[in-house]
Amino acid sequence: MKPILLLFFSLFLIFTTTIQAQEPSTESQYEKKMVLIPMRDGIKLNTVIFIPKNNTAPLPFLFMRTPYGVADSPSPERSNPELAKEGFIFVNQDIRGRYLSEGKFEMLRMTRDPKIPNSIDESTDTYDTIDWLLKNIANNNGKVGVFGISYSGWTSMMALIDPHPALKAISEQATPADWFINDDMHHNGAFRLSYGFDYAFMEEAGKTDTLFPFDTYDTYDWYLRLGPLSNVNDKYFKNTIPTWNNFVQHPNYDDFWKKQSLLTRFANRPLTVPTQHVAGWFDQEDFAGPLFMYELLEKQDKNNLNYLVIGPWNHGGWARADGKSLGNLQFESATAKTFREEIQLSWFNYHLKGKGDGKFAEAITFQTGSNQWKRYDSWTPKQATQQALYFHANGKLSFDKPSSASGFDAFISDPANPIPYRNRPIEQTYGPGSRWRTWMTEDQRFVHGRPDVLSWETEVLENDVTISGKVLAQLYASTSASDADWIVKLIDVYPAMMDEKNLKMSGYQQIVTADVLRGRFRKGFETPLPVKPNEVAEYKVDLLQSDHTFKKGHKIMVQVQSTWFPLIDRNPQKFVPNIFMAKAGDYVKAEHRVYRNGGYASRVMVSVVR
Repeated sequence: MKPILLLFFSLFLIFTTTIQAQEPSTESQYEKKMVLIPMRDGIKLNTVIFIPKNNTAPLPFLFMRTPYGVADSPSPERSNPELAKEGFIFVNQDIRGRYLSEGKFEMLRMTRDPKIPNSIDESTDTYDTIDWLLKNIANNNGKVGVFGISYSGWTSMMALIDPHPALKAISEQATPADWFINDDMHHNGAFRLSYGFDYAFMEEAGKTDTLFPFDTYDTYDWYLRLGPLSNVNDKYFKNTIPTWNNFVQHPNYDDFWKKQSLLTRFANRPLTVPTQHVAGWFDQEDFAGPLFMYELLEKQDKNNLNYLVIGPWNHGGWARADGKSLGNLQFESATAKTFREEIQLSWFNYHLKGKGDGKFAEAITFQTGSNQWKRYDSWTPKQATQQALYFHANGKLSFDKPSSASGFDAFISDPANPIPYRNRPIEQTYGPGSRWRTWMTEDQRFVHGRPDVLSWETEVLENDVTISGKVLAQLYASTSASDADWIVKLIDVYPAMMDEKNLKMSGYQQIVTADVLRGRFRKGFETPLPVKPNEVAEYKVDLLQSDHTFKKGHKIMVQVQSTWFPLIDRNPQKFVPNIFMAKAGDYVKAEHRVYRNGGYASRVMVSVVR
């Protein structure tokens, strides 16, 4: 397959740099060098180094490692203008086995056994590179900061496994943490089909990024024609894509996924380097990772080194443009510029140059709805209290618990007619014209009213309602089949009449947070269990976290459905041991019921700040 380099140049910018839409200077103030740096096992890694031309004072390094190719890295004035103006030595590196680096690539490479001489992993490659830089790049001040977005956020975390003494600051941005529980490839055990398929092929079909050759623009149609997931290897991959084979061979949360997870790698590991975790409320790929890593390391942080930043961004959105808007949502200020000019710059200036007072807020978030930056001394905020939004008859939602003795709402879920997760056509994830980046801001009215989507909403709010912290859906539900997926969306419904300048937002249904649980994993991800037909069971759908104000005059809505295609693969709804090996005959219609009575009070728990 011929690499499609032009398409993936933009992908590289999303994941690895902080591109600004601005005219480059006629002449860069940085000298560019490309070198092959030897690792402890003799493998050489391709590395691009940008050194200020006229600097006289010793400078620290800012180091980023990526699988997306660095040979054509733009100058720092274009990629990181705020940091470039301050002055750093920038280092970008192809990780092992990718693009111009030697060796064999391994997706999310497992951590080495230190007892094995000359064993390697991403941490040792980081360590060896830093060691080489300190010895071979003149006029450095002996300090290094590691940062990056997405996969480069993950390599930033890996630098902490065995940190070099010169490593003084980390800014991991949108790292994946666990590919089975809640990042790119699965959410709560449900397989993220379109992304998992596209990404596995993109990274492993060749040494450079390669698009799968879909013959259909609307991939909703293509994935529906694909049929059972067993057809992927039979018809297309032919067992040549290692990550896809891992999906097939490990359908449950077994030792493979646990070993790969950062949650395992960092369990009981003390934090020794100041670490900033950066996330976006509308991150379509890795929102959970930074939250999970912040929470885990916070328990192990004895020296106040662990910090969190969350803004109104999609995946990597803080690193490009100005952040005044996303899709149809307007934020009233340049949120991305605020991050780059104030939050990120002050972080590296303090830790690498000794500038500033180092008094960082424990958590900095941009509260959507109210459109305000907030600074907290703990996350979640201590003043937030858990309250329940209960489902009621006639599509009503309320903080009052239902008192009726019985009651449920029902729908038919048909795998042959799955609900699209965004407006069609659904373009290839990173293909021409793709709207993948902004789908989480789409108006949910495109599915509201479908017979297989249930909705409940409050009365018009008489006062603002702010939620800051964890969100958890607790459904009491049944199915006529033996398995089911449960997708829950918490939605902000805008007033029906708006100012004429904002007519498109009239009645807009904005996702605040949403996620899925595969029913077979309702009692744990390690062992899937069939559902007893027509028996009421509890399903806890983790909707992660939010900091959002539902404004006076708006409504709060909850939507529940069972398909979200092709973001999530179709659950056959007939229990099979391994959905990746399901047959066409395993896919069946089913009636799903969501209960809303005094005994089975389905609800969404939110962290309300009064």
